[in-house]
Amino acid sequence: MKITVENHTIEFNVQYGSRKKLSIHIDSAGFITVKAPNDTSQEIIMSAVKQHAAVILEKLNAIAKARDIPKTREYQDNGKFLHLGKYVHLHELIETDGLSEEELRVNLKKFYFASCKKTIGERIKIYQNQLKVKPKTVEIDESITKWGSCSSDMKITFNYRLAMAPVQVIDYVIIHELCHLLHMNHDRSFWRRVGSLMPDYKEKEAYLSHYGQAMTL
Repeated sequence: MKITVENHTIEFNVQYGSRKKLSIHIDSAGFITVKAPNDTSQEIIMSAVKQHAAVILEKLNAIAKARDIPKTREYQDNGKFLHLGKYVHLHELIETDGLSEEELRVNLKKFYFASCKKTIGERIKIYQNQLKVKPKTVEIDESITKWGSCSSDMKITFNYRLAMAPVQVIDYVIIHELCHLLHMNHDRSFWRRVGSLMPDYKEKEAYLSHYGQAMTL
């Protein structure tokens, strides 16, 4: 479905379900989903989207700006790369002398994997104790779509690119995945548990949504 508001077209998908209230969700790619109670009329859905059009367009604009962040990386001493939420010169992260661009790329990726593994290893212990849970395994991998995942057999995986995020944002992803050991879906109980450890978790989600496009090699 789509609606035009002040010369701007807003396209969205509608998901019906056994819910009490209508809600509007926008993911990091700018995909809009309206979750509505069964039998909700199109008129009501259109009216809700129109009512929140200003906020929707603001978020879509922020996502578009994030996509415009230059993705060309300068693989030289003074090239800057994100590490734990701050831009750092390449030579401060890895050895650069006498190495080709391809060698620098490979070594930098290895650095991020190692950094992510170290940070996750240190931080996850804190929240395991608080939640009284323990995953079967914890691994670091490369993913295009996910910052973390938790399988039904209690294996947790984190995206190596999290090493580019602030520690507080890494903490959020850790808490999110550990809470899946208690609640495998995203129901109210799950979010209440996440919120009990990190009341401002929505700010961390917003960071990943807005700056995730810049967290690349």
